Amino acid sequence: MTETGRRWSHGGSGRSAARGRPAPTRAAPDRYDCAVSNPESNPWRRVSRRVAYENPWISILHDEVVRPDGKPGIYGVVHFGHLAIGVVPMDAQDRVLLVGQFRYTMDHYSWEVPEGGGDFDEDPEAAARRELVEETGYRGGKWRELCRAELSNSVSDEITIMFVATDLEAGEASPEGTEQIQMRWVPFDETMAMVRRGEIRDAMTILALQQLALERASGRG
Repeated sequence: MTETGRRWSHGGSGRSAARGRPAPTRAAPDRYDCAVSNPESNPWRRVSRRVAYENPWISILHDEVVRPDGKPGIYGVVHFGHLAIGVVPMDAQDRVLLVGQFRYTMDHYSWEVPEGGGDFDEDPEAAARRELVEETGYRGGKWRELCRAELSNSVSDEITIMFVATDLEAGEASPEGTEQIQMRWVPFDETMAMVRRGEIRDAMTILALQQLALERASGRG
């Protein structure tokens, strides 16, 4: 599942402004208001919020704020409409199934674990299973949650949940029209070497592989 880019500058007004058109001024729907876990300790104060740009995947929110130092400011927030999910598929030979595709945002080819998006009211594991079948054809098996992470929390509210899956069965893939995917089984130690060499740069993939490595180092993997 492809999405638009993850990184935007604070206070940015989105693509509408970039194309010379004023950003819309309508109020943001309530669903974009994210409560903080401890409001008393939050040094920021939001004065107003509007949607500067949106498409089916993301919304760019423009906030007028009072900063922690008490001065007025602005903050640009990239709100994602889906939960980021992914899975590390592994076989009995301790190999990881990587998928390769060209990433439009970065303008280069990328080797990653299978990833996609799920609705917030959908079971994350079910969403990850669906994405794995879609991209690779592999299905079934034993699954467990691996880790959760905030992917770029200075500018985005995107959250990921990653899984590891074993004992998978091969099947027919059905990638989306935006995806031209290759697959390769790579020994786990080699995937870590690819990370060290900079051949794997995708954050979700690195997070998941390093979590597995940490579990193994502590005797839990």
